[in-house]
Amino acid sequence: MIEVLLVGGGTAGHVLPAIATAQTLERMRPGIALAFAGLEGSLEERLVEKAGYAFHAIDAVPLPRRPTTDLLRVMPQLFSAVRRARGLLADTGAQVVVSFGGYVALPLSLAARGRVPLVLHEQNSRPGLANRIASRFASRVAVTFPSSSVRLGRPDLVRITGNPVQQHIRDLDVISSRAMARDRLGLAGSCPTLLVLGGSQGARSINQAVSGAVDAWRSLGLQVLHITGPRGHDETLGWWKERGVDPEAADASVRVVPYLDDMVDAYAAADVVVSRAGATTIAELTVLGLPAVLVPYPHATAQHQHGNAEALVRAGAALALDDQDLSPDAIATAVASILAEPGRAASMARAARAWSRPEATEGLARIVLGAIGGRDE
Repeated sequence: MIEVLLVGGGTAGHVLPAIATAQTLERMRPGIALAFAGLEGSLEERLVEKAGYAFHAIDAVPLPRRPTTDLLRVMPQLFSAVRRARGLLADTGAQVVVSFGGYVALPLSLAARGRVPLVLHEQNSRPGLANRIASRFASRVAVTFPSSSVRLGRPDLVRITGNPVQQHIRDLDVISSRAMARDRLGLAGSCPTLLVLGGSQGARSINQAVSGAVDAWRSLGLQVLHITGPRGHDETLGWWKERGVDPEAADASVRVVPYLDDMVDAYAAADVVVSRAGATTIAELTVLGLPAVLVPYPHATAQHQHGNAEALVRAGAALALDDQDLSPDAIATAVASILAEPGRAASMARAARAWSRPEATEGLARIVLGAIGGRDE
């Protein structure tokens, strides 16, 4: 029998907080029975199974971005997915469902209604449709950004926890780990390092702008660890080579990789980060105190990545560039402004740590434990 069934997927930003929460639940209550649900053959299945948890495949239905009449077209598929999700609840005997959002989570959230308590966690500043729907019948709701509260249907239930981050990332001492991390990644131990990442799906615009700024990185004396996303790897590798850089050479100052399941070494190696503005990436960057240039994904639901980035810019922890304004010159100027101004990187690092909520994982785990059996957390 499963006590806690966790769901959330589509991107690593949904599933990694779920894994962090599961790991904390195990520490807080040894022997607790946990499992995950999601799409078969998905990124979440691979990450969950690598973390050592049971995974149950469920059906999911991509939802239109807005709750309009387009939603009616997918209702028959959604009803079918909910029926199957109810069967999973019955088979596992789950006592509580914990949803981290994404369209993958909606059928199981709907199946939980009236059957078992539903705990929602919303990572982003502007909630997606699945969590906006589910918040109207959830037992408890946790959010990362205070601004999320007014956009959910039950503000009386909302608790501001922050976004869960895995313990091994929270425990990372960036400074003391830096030299060894760079060595493991094939980077020079004493050279300032730019980390580039576009989320689990990659970001073509970022890949193109960063690879186009070769002369700027050389003039700044930077080496680059470029995580392209699986789909953009070969193309980005070609862009670097066209500009006279071979990332595959043993002595290259640029390393290009498609994806890293574990970001610990990448974060430890970095002095400054260029990234999309996904909530999980932001949670990890801020808990570690890494200054960043954020480029929000322009097609995110409700422009939530813009809201995420704006919160860090207001806090003094990051700079932001619009995707439409992205160019090699723009990205190089932003990075140079962080590194060239004395004390700016350190000031941004302090602001990032002050904004972060390193206790988020324990806070959400207490809420989940409180939902089992209807107890207060």
